[in-house]
Amino acid sequence: MNNTRIISLLPAATEIVCALGLEKNLVGRSHECDHPESVKALPVCSEANFPDDMSSAAIDVKVKEILADALSVYTVKRKVIKQLVPDVVITQAQCEVCAVSLKEVEEALDNYLDKRARIVSLQPNTLDDIFTDITTVADALGVTKEGARLIEDLRERVDIVRHKLKFVEARPTVACIEWLEPLMVSGNWIPELIAVAGGKSVIAESGKHSPFVKWDDILEHDPEIIVVMPCGFSIERTMREIDLLLNLPGFAAMQAVKNNRLYIADGNQYFNRPGPRIVDSVEIMAEIIHPKLFSFGYEGEGWIKFSF
Repeated sequence: MNNTRIISLLPAATEIVCALGLEKNLVGRSHECDHPESVKALPVCSEANFPDDMSSAAIDVKVKEILADALSVYTVKRKVIKQLVPDVVITQAQCEVCAVSLKEVEEALDNYLDKRARIVSLQPNTLDDIFTDITTVADALGVTKEGARLIEDLRERVDIVRHKLKFVEARPTVACIEWLEPLMVSGNWIPELIAVAGGKSVIAESGKHSPFVKWDDILEHDPEIIVVMPCGFSIERTMREIDLLLNLPGFAAMQAVKNNRLYIADGNQYFNRPGPRIVDSVEIMAEIIHPKLFSFGYEGEGWIKFSF
């Protein structure tokens, strides 16, 4: 019987642990871990150092101020973690803004716990990296076989999408907006997801961090499809600021707008969460790019078509 006590400080890691059949071993979570719903009952081991009701621009300014002062965007609750007596703590080293970082966890736990906990740090940049991280977590938790089965299932779903597009020549250009103010387009694994789903990413490169861009750069590429998926934002949250995009000069003249191919996706629950549901994100992207070929049932929950 697996008695490992696990704290996850990363929403994607929490989902990985649950997908591996070890939800019962979770004893603590981050303030952002919210899937599956049942994990919300777990003790919260971190907190953000700014309110969650700020605008995109205000969040960007606040985060940059915090990082410039060498402070942390998040606070690890050391006393809570000590009381939970974890065997394994899972965090990440991919993004200082996305979740509690490896450095923060190491500093918080160093000489603080009564027993040494193993720290597992994830750092995905591509789809394969995400699968590798799942294997890393499975190995660390002693469920290697379950990890292999999970990866096999996820890869099979990706292959189904690829196979259905094998003889489809159309590869529409796609711009994914990861932040509205200042503008940022989605990098890391998102260009690869677009390619798997039968599209061609513009500006951002696979495996590289999401770049800040000028609006003129997006105008110049004039993508056939625009998907708005701000990191950490639900569809409803994005809709509250969508005018930031709609009011940009030349927006109405873009082919994606004229052809009614502007979409809003849930960047929080799907695309910016590198766990098992990244394959759901592949399927969502396939529905958006090739709606006549794919219908997985995510419309209305994972994404919507924007109506002017």
